[in-house]
Amino acid sequence: MIARGKAEKKAARAARLSAALRENLKRRKAQARGRAQSQDVKQSQDVKQSQDVKEAPSPGKAAAEAEAPDFRRNRGSE
Repeated sequence: MIARGKAEKKAARAARLSAALRENLKRRKAQARGRAQSQDVKQSQDVKQSQDVKEAPSPGKAAAEAEAPDFRRNRGSE
């Protein structure tokens, strides 16, 4: 049979672990909410910037893209 002291220790340990798990879950949920919120802000900023900058690409950028090497495996299948 389990002694009264051991049962109390096990109950106290279970209560501590339960509390720690609850706090950990709360912390992880808060982190996830923060990440989601920052991604929403970043996406809205990207959309705003893309709406502000609707002009033709610069000739320097187009020339740089044309000179970039082609690393695709099946280049001739186009």
